[in-house]
Order: sequence, then structure tokens, then C-alpha cells
Amino acid sequence: MNSSKKLSPPSNRGSQYEEIGHFLAQNQEEFAELLTFIDFAEGFTLGFIEVNFSPDRELLIEALTRHDNCQAIQWVILEFADPNLRFIRDELVQELAQIQPEPDKKIVVVIKGLAKSIGVFGEHPPVLVDLNFVRDSYKRTVPHPLLFILPDYAITRLAKFAPDFWAWTSGVFRFKTSPQMKDDAMERAFQPSKSFQPIATPEQQERVELLQRLLMDYQPTGEQATGENLQHYTEILEQLGEAYLTQRKPEEAREYLEAALNLKPDDLGFQVRVFNHLGKSYHQQRQFEAAIQYYEQSLTLSRRLENRQSEATALFYLGNVYLELREFQQAKAYYQQALNICIEFSAHYAQADTYHNLGVVAQELREYEQARAYYQQALDMKSEFSDHYSKAYTYGQLGNLAQELREYEQAKACYQQALNIFSEYSAHYAQADTYHNLGVVAQELREYEQAKAYYQQALDIKIEFRDRYNQANTYHQLGMVAHALQEYEQAKSYYQQALEIDIEFGNCYEQANTYHQLGNLAQELREYEQAKAYYQQALDIFIEFSDRYAQAKTYHNLGPIAAELREYEQAKHYYQQALDIFIEFSDRYNQANTYHNLGLLAKTQENYAEAKVNLQTALEIFIEYQDEYFADMTRELLERLPD
Repeated sequence: MNSSKKLSPPSNRGSQYEEIGHFLAQNQEEFAELLTFIDFAEGFTLGFIEVNFSPDRELLIEALTRHDNCQAIQWVILEFADPNLRFIRDELVQELAQIQPEPDKKIVVVIKGLAKSIGVFGEHPPVLVDLNFVRDSYKRTVPHPLLFILPDYAITRLAKFAPDFWAWTSGVFRFKTSPQMKDDAMERAFQPSKSFQPIATPEQQERVELLQRLLMDYQPTGEQATGENLQHYTEILEQLGEAYLTQRKPEEAREYLEAALNLKPDDLGFQVRVFNHLGKSYHQQRQFEAAIQYYEQSLTLSRRLENRQSEATALFYLGNVYLELREFQQAKAYYQQALNICIEFSAHYAQADTYHNLGVVAQELREYEQARAYYQQALDMKSEFSDHYSKAYTYGQLGNLAQELREYEQAKACYQQALNIFSEYSAHYAQADTYHNLGVVAQELREYEQAKAYYQQALDIKIEFRDRYNQANTYHQLGMVAHALQEYEQAKSYYQQALEIDIEFGNCYEQANTYHQLGNLAQELREYEQAKAYYQQALDIFIEFSDRYAQAKTYHNLGPIAAELREYEQAKHYYQQALDIFIEFSDRYNQANTYHNLGLLAKTQENYAEAKVNLQTALEIFIEYQDEYFADMTRELLERLPD
């Protein structure tokens, strides 16, 4: 908080006097009424001044403190800009205790900045609840006129959520925004955001606040916007919806987008854009059916308008939903349709993102060379348009691809390229996923302390940016590291944290991976019935999502449990199910693990010939993939087999 009794001299006094003159000319009557109010106010007196933009607020304060009628006033200007402020009376009392009263002068307290703690959304802001609760103590502890300078929406919320305090109001003064200020604000608010981070940043929050003030200016509380004001008002609603989507606040976004849609029922081009935004809002909440409905409405309207560019956009968004639903063939079909339109109209820049996502689909389908080719096409196009920042995401995917192919040095190099670009652009939030992926590589190389350090860096950034949703996968990986280090209670705690977040966000598919790991942990602790239950939960989800490949690892892990329970035929059946899937998907490395376990099972049953065949097959694959750790383990088992 900042307190001051005297304003600093303006750096360009002539220019500021001119601005004050323009502002007062717009608000002559209101300013005169405010001066009269201040003149007659004695003791605790409550007044509210509506000013929507901070530059106008500062001009008004300057005009008041320098006005001839106010020379017998000792001004106390206090700024309460802490968004978490709750006990404003305590802060006021503390500040006023430090004020030395000037002889023959009346103290008038001006409070600004409170809009940050009042907020725009949510019921019963704590600062207003407290303001209402302790209102009777104000007459005794704050015996001076109080002037709150707030934007329209903050005054409306104060009247609603602190009605007892509001009842003491002696005056409300509404100052109009100058046309020049409106134009400047519109220009700033409608500029494309320079922030690349899909999370709330100070720059984005400043833009949201600017848009909120513009919204109030074009339709003040209790009035209806018409004509040109209605046009601007609708555009601002759309911009606010987009801004809240960028901050991953889908419910807030929908409030503005739906309001905008209702104001333009006949503008089909506008509806196309808003339907896409609404689709994104549901997509962010993983309400895929609703997202698809809105994207399909956008697609239908685009085709009706013969707007091929909008058609391609809707097809691309539909591809994104089906990609997340793991319906890869459907996603591929939508991306290909979008790409064909982009190629038809030589929209090279738009092609880059589509090639990138086609690469993701190919990678999920284990078509690795095709995926690499798509990523390279995306990189080439991004280079052509000097989109250096966006290349980082494609380098990240190339890293994922190399990692999946166990080309760890290549993966590290790609991730480092991505990290360098994010650092160059000061994209701190974007670095989190890259640190996470570097942790996965270190974990695969059994460099567990290094992996833990990378994951912690990723987690710290996600916590800093309040990205709870994406914390889940890092907690999951930290659980795997703790598990590998035999820190079982710590591993369990991490897995549980991941699971709680995935349940909170309705992320059913990711729950399966954590149930699988909890099963693995219970298995290692010889809690076989618990392990079996966890694996079954994971398997049910993988089957629900038709993820046949993911089912393989769970079948593989159910094998050892059945073997421990001496259910040997059941164990063999589980291993065979896993092996069939790994062969189907050409996953040669994971075939080795299953052949290894089939070998152990045959050894337990004293079927040494079968054990030797399976272990030898596993050894050959481990040697092929240069996995010396498991190769040595398998070689040792082979050497100990009876002839």
C-alpha cells in the first residue's frame, strides 16, 4: 500500500493543466457538486466518486488538491492496491495515526485502488464483507470525510455486498470519461496481446481491467447502450471473453461471450467467431460434447456463408477436441480437411499449426517417420514467417518424439532449443513443460536426482502461475521418481496429489495413469489385492477410451500379481495380452519386458526350455536398444538356468 499527503509536482505542468481543463469541461456540474459536498462534509462522511480510468482519477485528484476552494483542506491520499486486502478499516486507522494534523485545516481522506480487492466476479468479496461487518466503528475510528474513487462496476458491487455501509452514503458523483481517453483505451485494449503465456499475467490482467472500464463507459449501470455505443459494447464483450479464455477462466469468458451473442443475433459472421470462443471455453473444462456442438455450429455457419477461412478454423478446432479424446483417426480427418483449405488459399502460416498437430496425431499412432516429417514441415513454415517463438513448441514435440524412440540425447537437444527460445522471450510459464520433459529424459536415464530437480523447477513455475490443472502431471512424475528411489510414502503422497487434481478437473484419462502407478506401488509393497484393484481401475478407463496400447502396460503389470498369487495360467494370459498389443503397435522395446517376465514365469514353473527362449528374445532386444541395465539382468538369469 502507498500513502501520500501531497502529490508530486507534474513533470509537464502545462500539459497536465490542459488535460485537467478538458476533463473538467466534460464534468463541470459534477465537479461543482463534489466541491460543495467536500466543503460541507464534517466528521465521518461517506462519498463515492465514479471514475472509470486511472489517468482521469489522477487528473481529478490533482484538480481537487489545487482548487482555490480546497486550500483549507489537508488531503490524505491513500492507495489500497493489494488484491488480497481484507481489513481496510485497520489499514485506515494505522495510516491516520501517522498523520500530523495541520492547524486550521480539515482532513479529507481519498481512497483509491480498492477495485483490485473488490474484483469483478465472485460472491461476497472479503474486503466488502469486513467493510459491512465493522461499519459502526467507522464513526469513532475514522472521524473524517471519506471519498472512495472507484470504477462503475466496483461501486455496483460495493452497494450489493456491503449494503449497510453503503446506506451511510451522503453523495455519489459520476464523472464522464473524455472521448480522447475512450479512444486511447480502445486502441490499447484491442491491440493483440504481446504475452504468449496461456495463463494470467500482469500484462493480461491490466488489459482485462482496461476492458472492464471501457465496458462500464459504453453502458453505465442502469442504462442501455444504443447505436455506436452498442457496437463498441458488443466488441468489448467479445474481447473480454477472449481475454478470460487466455487466462483459462472459461466460466467468466462465457458470461461475456453469451451476452455478446445475444446482442447480435443477426450477425452471422460475428456468431461464427463467438461460437468458436464458446467451444474453447467448454474445451478448457474438458466438456467435449458441448465444445463439439459449438464448433459444429461455427462450421455450419461458415459453410453457409461460404467463408472458407472460418471453415478451416472450425475444422482445426474440431481436430483438437478429437485429439484430446484420443480419437486419432477422426482428428486426422478434420486436420486434413483444414489443411486442404489452407493449401487451396495459399494460407501458408495457418498450415504450420495444422502440420504440427498432424505430427502429434501421427506420433500417437506410432507413425514416427510421418510425425517427424510433419513437424519439419511446421518448422519450415514457421521459419518462413519468422515465427521464432512458435518454433519452440514444435522443437518440444520433436523432443517428445525422440524420447519415445529412446533417442535421449536428441530429445535433450530439442528440449534445450525450446527452452532457449522461451528464455529469449522471457516466457517463464512456457518453460514449465520443457523442464518437465527434461525431467522425463533424466528419469529414463535413471538420473533421478537430476529428474527431481527438473520436475521441481516445472512445479514451482506452475504453482507461481496458479496452474493447478497442469501440476497433476508433474506430481505424477515426482511420484515415479520417489518410487524408483524407494521413498514409498513420498511416492504415494505425490500420486495422491496428482489423482486429486485430475478428479477435480474431471480428467478421467489421466486418472488411469495414476491408478496404474498406485497399483505398481502397492504391488512393490506386496499389497496384491490393493494393487489388483488399482490396475483394474486403470484398465477400465483405458478400455473406456479405446486406448488399446495403454492397456498393454496394465495387462503386463497384472501378470506378476497373478504369478505372486500362484495363478500361473492367469499370469501367462495377462502377459500374452500385453505382448499381442506391443507386437500390434510395433513396440519392440516393451516386448522385451514382457518376454523377460514370461521367461521368469516359465522358470518358476520349471519349464526351463521355454524360459530360455523368452529370456534370450528379451536379451536380444535389450542389446538392440543399448539398455545395459536390463541386458545384464537378463543375461544373469540366463546363465543361472539349469541345462
